[in-house]
Amino acid sequence: MRIVGGKHRGRVLAEFKGREIRPTSDRAREALFNILAPAIAGAGVLDLFCGSGAVGLEALSRGAGRVVFNDVSKDSLAVLRKNLALLGERAEVYNLDFRMLLARGGEPFDFIFIDPPYKSGFGREALSLIAEKGMLAAGGVAVLESDAPFEGEICGLERTDARRYGIAHLTFFSRCEE
Repeated sequence: MRIVGGKHRGRVLAEFKGREIRPTSDRAREALFNILAPAIAGAGVLDLFCGSGAVGLEALSRGAGRVVFNDVSKDSLAVLRKNLALLGERAEVYNLDFRMLLARGGEPFDFIFIDPPYKSGFGREALSLIAEKGMLAAGGVAVLESDAPFEGEICGLERTDARRYGIAHLTFFSRCEE
């Protein structure tokens, strides 16, 4: 796993041992940031189920202004902290259940990446909380990574795009503007 663009391009990241964790592939991350590139510079980014932090680290490498990482796993956060140190970057890091983090509210994010464990159902729940708590800025984008196409609607969010990269399905959402 490596950073695919920006000032840290090509840097190899620390990874998890074993197969329990499924990081977003380099290919999917590259495609994601090619789509979002114009909006990343200076953006506020939330990497909600961050794992090793590859998506948020990619955002930092490409000039994001503020990145918040969250994961319930202390092992994930240990790998993330190793990667932050490796790149010489600083960020906000939380070890909370995603519901607790989103319930706090706060300043909305320009970009939210949601990559929960597949089959958990946490993606839909996270999107609903993001809409309910106003966590996505006007003009912002929330991206859900899942192993199947997203079905249904989320009150307060509009599905704007969907792409597939290998087993990863990326579904893009924006705020419904009234």
